[in-house]
Amino acid sequence: MLHDATSQTSLAIAQRSLGPGQPRFALTPPLVSGCPVTSTATMQYPLEVDYDYEGARNIDFGFDVAPRLDYWSALLPPLDPKAALGVGGTPLIDISSMAPSSLRERRVYLKDESRNPTWSHKDRLNACTTSAALAVGASTIIVASSGNHGVSAAAHAARAGLKCIVFTMPEISPVFRDMLLGYGAYPVYVPAEGRWPLMRSLMEIGGVHPVSNLTPVHTGHPWGPEGYKTISFEIFAELGEEPGAVVVPTGYGEMLFGIHKGFRELRHLGKISRLPKLVAVEPAARGPLYHAIQSSVEATMVAAGPTRQSGTACTVNGFRGVVALRESNGIATLVTDEEAEHAQSLLARQGLWQELSASAAFAALSSIETADGPTVIIGCSSGMKEPAGKMAAREIDADLTSVRRYLKTEHGFEL
Repeated sequence: MLHDATSQTSLAIAQRSLGPGQPRFALTPPLVSGCPVTSTATMQYPLEVDYDYEGARNIDFGFDVAPRLDYWSALLPPLDPKAALGVGGTPLIDISSMAPSSLRERRVYLKDESRNPTWSHKDRLNACTTSAALAVGASTIIVASSGNHGVSAAAHAARAGLKCIVFTMPEISPVFRDMLLGYGAYPVYVPAEGRWPLMRSLMEIGGVHPVSNLTPVHTGHPWGPEGYKTISFEIFAELGEEPGAVVVPTGYGEMLFGIHKGFRELRHLGKISRLPKLVAVEPAARGPLYHAIQSSVEATMVAAGPTRQSGTACTVNGFRGVVALRESNGIATLVTDEEAEHAQSLLARQGLWQELSASAAFAALSSIETADGPTVIIGCSSGMKEPAGKMAAREIDADLTSVRRYLKTEHGFEL
């Protein structure tokens, strides 16, 4: 029988900076503006959650079907059952037949995060950040997002009985907009560059809790990436071994770091002997993590080149991504929109309709020559949530001749 969030006690004990010297702080309140000791005006360092790992030695990781996020609550910040939505337990789908021949023999899988409650990986983050908001007595969650993150925050806030303000853009997908309104959130449409200053301004109001970034160099919420660790736990539970490589669509690097930390903890607990190689995938038009790694710097800012990979279209990286790639001997790679679109089409023909940013991870397989074990691609979100062009639907007569004619003229298909 699987445990839920109320049957395991969190072993979280502190927040630890990723900055020089890694100073530690109390677990609460979450330090949402980065490390207050090591950060400077030009470089802000994020924090992670530290645990009493001795108490985690007996956690069972052997499952044929991965359990949901709540099962791993001992290795997560304190989860509040009021925020529970049944996150995690997403399927690992064998797509080896589509993969480059050099990887096929060791198997290639897609971890389909579109099966989460709001159809994206962000539910793992918000299961933790919403619990943090409840822990500090907040009444309102605030978030800056053009898509998945805002929808997920809105759903978790609704579940927890909190208000949710979402700073977003007018060109947001109609599906996103309708989901935000359906969850009872308050979308506010502002220019992209104005979202984060507004977030910082609202911090002066009591009762609000941010689940988005507040700093020039991305630091984000210290509890959020902890939810992404459960992706690693699930992959290991289903494969019965550590993968050789994990390919991760990467924006600010929170999921990249969380996945890395999960495998790092598995190694610390003696469950695996080595860390998988991480591959961070970014849009070719931007790619701040790629450029930071190439220049051997902790963070860099790039021009906002045009890209349709909206989920990963960042202009500055976070330090978490640098840590994850350095410690896993990983690489950062760039994918064009055209390559991502081709990959999206291939995946869709297998019944896997992923957003463009996630599809880019499949396109990036060509950058992996070999892998010492299975390769896992992280599929972040459904393609349903991306903006779509207007389509004029032509009605036809309801007879077989008209149907055949329509199929041939519109789709090139002869019935």
